[in-house]
Amino acid sequence: MSHKNQFPRSSNRSLGFFFFGFFGVAFAAFLMGFCGKPKKKDKGIMKEDDEKMKIKGTVVLMKKNVMDMNDLTASCLDRVYELFDRGVSLQLISAVYTDPANEMRGKLGKPANLEKWITKFTPLTAGEITFSVTFEWDESIGVPGAFIIKNRHHSQFYLKTVTLEDVPGHGRVHFVCNSWVYPTHRYKYDRVFFSNKTYLPCQMPVPLRKYREEELVNLRGDGKGCLKEWDRVYDYDFYNDLAMPDRGHDFHRPVLGGSLDCPYPRRGRTGRKPHKKDSRTESRLFLLSLKIYVPRDEQFSLVKFSDFVAYALKSLFQVLIPEVAALCDKTINEFDSFQDVLDLYEGGIRLPNDATLKKIRDCVPWEMIRELVRNDGERLMKFPMPAVIKEDKSAWRTDEEFARETLAGVNPVIISRLQEFPPASKLDPEVYGNQKSTITKEHIERNMDGFTVEDALKHNKLFILNHHDALMPYLARINSTTTKTYATRTLFFLQEDDTLKPLAIELSLPHPQGDSHGAVSKVFTPVEDGVGSSIWQLAKAYAAVNDSGYHQLVSHWLNTHAVIEPFIIATNRQLSVVHPIYKLLHPHFRDTMNINALARQTLINAGGVLELTVFPGKYALEMSSAIYRNWVFTEQALPVDLIKRGMAVPDSSCPYGLKLMINDYPYAIDGLEIWAAIETWVTEYCSFYYPSDETVKNDTEIQSWWSEVKNEGHGDLRKEPWWPEMNTLADLTQACTIIIWIASAFHAAVNFGQYPYAGYLPNRPTVSRRFMPEPGTKEYDELENDPDLAFLKTITAQFQTLLGVSLIEVLSRHSTDEIYLGQRDTAEWTTDDEPLAAFERFGKKLVEIESRIMERNNDSKLKNRVGPVKVPYTLLYPSTSDYSREGGLTGKGIPNSISI
Repeated sequence: MSHKNQFPRSSNRSLGFFFFGFFGVAFAAFLMGFCGKPKKKDKGIMKEDDEKMKIKGTVVLMKKNVMDMNDLTASCLDRVYELFDRGVSLQLISAVYTDPANEMRGKLGKPANLEKWITKFTPLTAGEITFSVTFEWDESIGVPGAFIIKNRHHSQFYLKTVTLEDVPGHGRVHFVCNSWVYPTHRYKYDRVFFSNKTYLPCQMPVPLRKYREEELVNLRGDGKGCLKEWDRVYDYDFYNDLAMPDRGHDFHRPVLGGSLDCPYPRRGRTGRKPHKKDSRTESRLFLLSLKIYVPRDEQFSLVKFSDFVAYALKSLFQVLIPEVAALCDKTINEFDSFQDVLDLYEGGIRLPNDATLKKIRDCVPWEMIRELVRNDGERLMKFPMPAVIKEDKSAWRTDEEFARETLAGVNPVIISRLQEFPPASKLDPEVYGNQKSTITKEHIERNMDGFTVEDALKHNKLFILNHHDALMPYLARINSTTTKTYATRTLFFLQEDDTLKPLAIELSLPHPQGDSHGAVSKVFTPVEDGVGSSIWQLAKAYAAVNDSGYHQLVSHWLNTHAVIEPFIIATNRQLSVVHPIYKLLHPHFRDTMNINALARQTLINAGGVLELTVFPGKYALEMSSAIYRNWVFTEQALPVDLIKRGMAVPDSSCPYGLKLMINDYPYAIDGLEIWAAIETWVTEYCSFYYPSDETVKNDTEIQSWWSEVKNEGHGDLRKEPWWPEMNTLADLTQACTIIIWIASAFHAAVNFGQYPYAGYLPNRPTVSRRFMPEPGTKEYDELENDPDLAFLKTITAQFQTLLGVSLIEVLSRHSTDEIYLGQRDTAEWTTDDEPLAAFERFGKKLVEIESRIMERNNDSKLKNRVGPVKVPYTLLYPSTSDYSREGGLTGKGIPNSISI
């Protein structure tokens, strides 16, 4: 599972490793024969030793490996180290008896080495290996509650579990470790692992308390120096690693976090030196490097890393712009028809001629390019067919589908109920002038089935997709680049069958005389034929561009990836691994720091994939910073969010205490079931360990954890009054439920639908390159004569489409080693029966929810569940009952964590 010295698979290399390993073992055996076995000092002493009680242990680990092959070079060196008495030893720590000579720490047993390391066969492929260890039992130890491990080998290994059988007076003791153990010279302290018992700080056995406290100190580090792969330090930093000062002014970016101007959640510290050309910016690694520091145990598993290599390969497109442009057959970097777009999935793009191919080979290693060539070897970038066009190639263009995706698409978390007309703005009028909507009653009432605006408001019939305020402050700067777009408001009418009908789309630009003069707006309404129909299609495209950008920057990146990272850092710094809340939350943090670090390296950085493919471009992260100012932790709870958006009102007579304003709102209906299941599980779990509010208030680790989340991790918002006090059990369960919801179900809802819906870019374009054509212009004439071509010239260009679709294909895939909501990577994560039983109930509840989701999707009366494109809503389908998953573009399943 190591990421060190990675290289592409090679059968010759593997064969070389095999022979090296074979001769290395043979050489080790020769040394054993030459040196001889250790001599017995005295038969009497051996007899005395034999009479001492022994207890047996089993150690499960994985050796250092490279991709999917064991590192046989390292394995041979470790065998040589064994010959010179430099093995792996374990030393038990008493949970019962203290050692006054060792600051009242638990009494230590005699070290015992892992057995038969030299002779244990090391397979070529990476996998678990089991070793035995025999401890000399000492009655003065009593029950062991922890152990110290010392790795005196050359190489690191991944320690999974240690199990002691038949401990006198106790029985079985199990340790769940799941951690990389590097050679001892890499640490300034002993590596300590605790048994799988769960303790609040005040309940920790006295002999183990100092070990618990010291382990947390080790994980915090000292805040100094460049962190290395073997360091286990969790610390905070600002987003000061996105800029590339050496590439010129266009690649400068503001530091995010640490100021009121650009507030942001904190990210994990790497400790890299400041950039030579800008001391405010952290120096960057080579563009395609995957060695960004995150604590070693936060890095991807072997399987996940192998799956993820495709992400790095596809990112190479940003250095192949000239070569990729040469592949276009008629017009450079343009689709000439919708069939050209469909060819990405049905036929691909032909490989270039030999001369161009040679240029590409000279640009990057051919092994990397080969990954981009699909199986037939003749076409480049033949993508899987996105679900949105699988059954019907044109249904995405209908008004019905456009509206349905606001409720059941990849970004169903923005739409809100309109409660005043015309829609108002919250932008400061002294800075931005009059930003009130110009949509009038005359624009919309003719399509409202006889309702007046007043009646529709009264009967909760009007809804809005509103991106106006978020974009307007940045629009002038965005449009100063090649992008040409608008800030949009889209109004919908709720029909009797619970579907939405688009009424009007308002496209707004900043006033040419300056922001303080307000907005210049135009309103477009549905037209069924002629050039008016083509103009309406473009208006919907501009609204979709807004929604796509907001989705990627805010709904997805900011509101899941970025806001969760501070919780991960604080949890590891302040909550011991034996703390019940650590055990509750830890599965929901898997892989997140690693994917975020990779995003900072190649995705959200200056000139990265996101800036190349999403309309805000260089202002993308800065814009998300402005939106973060209004982030409220407690509003991330689904019921609170639905009420805030006016999509629900409190009603004790309804399920979950909420009455939905749209009965057929798939995200809300499925989401509330998942939310309630998580909330019940968290409440039952926390109530077991915290019988009273006082227990929460007196938990020193919980208080330190929550203080650090507020004051450090989300320090720019630390003065906000909405933070829970963390003085009651209700505070704790609320916070944990929200964290788990964000990391699991919410992320699943806004991530895994990306390829099914946005894999076909015309459905969710990410960029608009020219404004709405005006009558009398050549663009307007083109729109009349060839509306499809005019549409394609307006939205995302060909290269950006290739790059964007390539990215979201990777981001939408489930890893083959995914762990889903309701599952754990080990069944023995605690010894407490009641939490284990509550977790089992949670899993069963999720299975019931799956069944109900399928029933709803099969109900033809619920038209928003499937829609004109015939894509059922499965993004909140937990996938708990299916244990034969193979990963991939399933469009369903809720992973425990933000793992991609």
